[in-house]
Amino acid sequence: MEKNKDVMAVAKAFMRSRIILTAAELDLFTVIDESFTSAEKIAERFGFDRRALQRVLDCLVTFGLLRKEKEAYSLTDEGATYSSKHPGSELPMLLHMSRLWVTWSDLTEMVKEGADLAQKPPKPMDMDSRRAFIGAMHVIGRTLSEDIAGSLELTGYRKLLDIGGGSGTYTIAFLKRNPNMKAILFDLKDVIPMARERFSSEGLLDRVELIAGDFYSDELPGGCDLALLSAIIHQNSPQQNLELYRKAYRALDPGGMLLIRDHIMNEQRTWPSEGALFAINMLVNTRRGDTYTFDETAQGMKEAGFMDAKLLRWGEKMDCIVGAEKPTKS
Repeated sequence: MEKNKDVMAVAKAFMRSRIILTAAELDLFTVIDESFTSAEKIAERFGFDRRALQRVLDCLVTFGLLRKEKEAYSLTDEGATYSSKHPGSELPMLLHMSRLWVTWSDLTEMVKEGADLAQKPPKPMDMDSRRAFIGAMHVIGRTLSEDIAGSLELTGYRKLLDIGGGSGTYTIAFLKRNPNMKAILFDLKDVIPMARERFSSEGLLDRVELIAGDFYSDELPGGCDLALLSAIIHQNSPQQNLELYRKAYRALDPGGMLLIRDHIMNEQRTWPSEGALFAINMLVNTRRGDTYTFDETAQGMKEAGFMDAKLLRWGEKMDCIVGAEKPTKS
């Protein structure tokens, strides 16, 4: 009986999710952060339905995200983190989750018609969606990146190539941990300004080169002895990953090391549990993306020319690290 209750609790959790995501889409946390205000005034200002808005706000009170005094709402400490004005705002992550709501709704059809549905081109990101995605990745990574950088012994490596490095969350963590290291961040043209802004705010612009390009179609910049594929391989098919490993191999100096950060699954593909969930995320959001086992990852790296692949770190939060070296002589 208790297990049945647990299943039902999970099944109905979408109700709370939908309310929170709607609040994020309407930017209600920011609106309320700007002024201690009522549902009537917010509805008037934006043309919302007052009754529907009030019911949403009242639920947010029950979730501990808002307070209500008479008819006026204000943010709790927890709710404040979802305002765009908060210095550590987690609003981008909620907006990213809102985008995933749409694609996850295809799961039943994917199971029924998988092969055909998988051929649909991925939904393109507009600039707002891309900014929300990059922001979400920073929210996820800012603490984890410091933990990972602190767990790796990288003394002696002089220059990092962060492939598809987004706004630089992991590059920043590696540079802070290794004061003699420099870096190249390689990502799409639209992403580079976001990275420049973040490196500038961290005072690290003088230690990084920002190079625009597409790792699917372009060769990677050379001159580095360390390369990082952080949360990249899960969006690719095995063949796409093999091609990317080969590009990294060509770009790295002899004796350089390629690091992969991602979910690395056990052989049964059932642990970590977050990795099993993430495999579904890739199923509904990419053409051929997936989560991979260590053997699958190591085999691809070996085919690309790397040697001695090792699982340097295994964890539950997409904090697994696989490393392999480029031979000093061909």
